Amino acid sequence: MIEPWVINDGSPVPVSSETVLEVLRSRIDRGRLETWLTSSSGRSLVFVTNAERAVVMLLEEEGDPGEHAVNPGAQGSSDGFVLSNGQHDEYPDEDTVPVGEAFRLVEQIVGTGSWPADARWVVDR
Repeated sequence: MIEPWVINDGSPVPVSSETVLEVLRSRIDRGRLETWLTSSSGRSLVFVTNAERAVVMLLEEEGDPGEHAVNPGAQGSSDGFVLSNGQHDEYPDEDTVPVGEAFRLVEQIVGTGSWPADARWVVDR
């Protein structure tokens, strides 16, 4: 059985792989660039975007450094990643992926619980 995921905004309604992208796009349209999802097993999926690139992290439990999607060989850095606490971050492009790729990764993880076979990611543990 695939673990259900919910958005950490107080809503108990699970999101599916079929609805998660609509939810993310709606949040981005409202200026909410950081989204945390929690699974029934206690894992967290983090999506932070500047609307062009995104950070995607998968954490096994609270305090876990986790693993994150990467774009090896990407040059430069991107800013405009606004966290829910108002903090503005900048990340190396190698540690972010284009937002379309990020959507694909999130959809796969919510649907199957794991990264796509062709995804590029690193373990930070």
